[in-house]
Amino acid sequence: MQSCAAPADDGRAAHPRVLISTELGDIIAEIHLDKAPITAANHLRYVDAGLFDGATFFRVVTRENSFPNQDVPIEVVQCCQVAPADRFPPIDHETTEATGLKHLDGALSMARIRPGSAAASFSITIGEQPEMDFGGRRNADGEGFAVFGYVVSGMDVVRQIHQQPRDGQTLAPPVRVISIRRL
Repeated sequence: MQSCAAPADDGRAAHPRVLISTELGDIIAEIHLDKAPITAANHLRYVDAGLFDGATFFRVVTRENSFPNQDVPIEVVQCCQVAPADRFPPIDHETTEATGLKHLDGALSMARIRPGSAAASFSITIGEQPEMDFGGRRNADGEGFAVFGYVVSGMDVVRQIHQQPRDGQTLAPPVRVISIRRL
């Protein structure tokens, strides 16, 4: 698939907030349209279309269960797979070097296979994860992942999700997202 930029947001605010309602509680995140306009607008496009409603937090990565042969462990919870037919085209990769946003505790970060492949799925970091930033060693390409926002309330819920039963990295059962809405 060819990468393309996400459409511009309607300009409501430089840092709109979203409410991530899960079966374990609520998480409020601030989305940084000003610093990561492509990635943030893409996320809000999925929110506004209701495509995350009923999705799940499905994956948990801990220092103990990082990928086999992965020398750089991280700690994240990953959310919201969207059916291929419902996905928008992948977006251009906004590095942390370009945006200045870092993988601090509670960072919302796009999941990707390679630069320009991110579409819907995102992670929330547990603790600081500098190896996920541009120049970090988590990706062989050194491009890192694109941060587009931060949790401002509900990190206790994120940590509770991180502690749920799992089979390897797969939550068993996954944690249901009731809805994700702008505040």
